[in-house]
Amino acid sequence: MASLASVFFGVALLAVLFLYLLLVFLSPSEKQSSTPSELTFRRPSSPAKTESLPGIDSPGSVDLSVVVPAYNETLRLPPMLTAAIDHLSTIPSRSYEIIVVDDCSSDATSQTALDFGKKYPKADIRVITFQKNRQKGGAVKHGVLHSRGKRILMVDADGASQFRDLEHLWKQLDAVQSGEEGAAVGSRAHLVKTAAVVKRSFIRNLLMYGFHFLLRTVGVGYIHDTQCGFKLFTRSTAQQLFESLHIHGWIFDVELLLLAQMLGIPVAEVPIEWHEIEGSKMSLMRDSINMAIDVLVLRANYTLGRWKPVSTDKRKTE
Repeated sequence: MASLASVFFGVALLAVLFLYLLLVFLSPSEKQSSTPSELTFRRPSSPAKTESLPGIDSPGSVDLSVVVPAYNETLRLPPMLTAAIDHLSTIPSRSYEIIVVDDCSSDATSQTALDFGKKYPKADIRVITFQKNRQKGGAVKHGVLHSRGKRILMVDADGASQFRDLEHLWKQLDAVQSGEEGAAVGSRAHLVKTAAVVKRSFIRNLLMYGFHFLLRTVGVGYIHDTQCGFKLFTRSTAQQLFESLHIHGWIFDVELLLLAQMLGIPVAEVPIEWHEIEGSKMSLMRDSINMAIDVLVLRANYTLGRWKPVSTDKRKTE
C-alpha cells in the first residue's frame, strides 16, 4: 500500500508540474515593446509630421478620449467616425480627442483615418500606426495608455454600437463612480431574444452561448455581456485596468472586468442599441478555441497569483 501511495503521489506531482509548465507556456509574454514610431501619432492637418504620444500618468487634459482599434477598416471606419463626430459636436462643452490605433493593417486604414480627419478640421483626430500586429486588446491598451481624457471610451471601428448611447454610459458612470473609480459597459444582453440576435449569423450565436457558458463555469460571468466593444472608464480606472492587462486577444474584455471585480471598482452594465455589421474578423473554429484557452489561462494565472492587478495604492508607493 505504501509503495502504491508513493507511485500515486509521484504521478500526481508530475501531473501538477506538467499543468503548471503548460500554463506558463500558454501565458502571453509580460510586455510588448513599442517601436519608436509606435510612440508617436499623426494628425490629419500634418500627416507627414509625427508627434510624441502623451502618457496616462499625466492628468487628463480633455473631457473624453475615444479609442478606436482598427485592423483593415477602410470601409467601416469612416461611417463610424462620422457618427461619433456628429454626436460629439452636439455637446460643445465636452472637449474630446479620437485616437485611431491602426493594428498593422494591410490596407490603407491609417491613410483613410487621416483623409477623413481633413473633412473635420475641428475634430482632434490622432492616428497611431503599429509596425506589428498586437491584436485588438493590444491596440486598445496602447491607445488608452497614451490618451488624455478624464474619461476614456473604447469603441469598435465597425459602428455596430450606436455612438449616441455614450450618453447612457456617461449617466450611469456618474451614478456608480466612487471617488476616481468607475466604469460603464455597454450590453447587448437585452437583445438575446430579439430579432437583432435571433436573425444574426449562426456562427455569432454559437460563439455567444458557448462563451457565456464558459464564463459562468470559471466564475467571471458577473457581467452578462462581456464582449460588447463599447466601454467607458474614468482615467484612474483605465490606468489600473490597462496597466494590469495581459491578454491581448478577443477576451481581453474579460480580464478587464475580472480586474475591476478584484480591485473593487464599481461597474455599471448599460443596455445599448446594436446591429450586426458585415466584415467581422473572427474565425469560428480558430477564435473559439483561442478564446476558451485564454479564459482558462486567465483564471489560472490570477488564482495561482502569477498575475496580480496594479492598483492605485501600489503605484503611489512605487
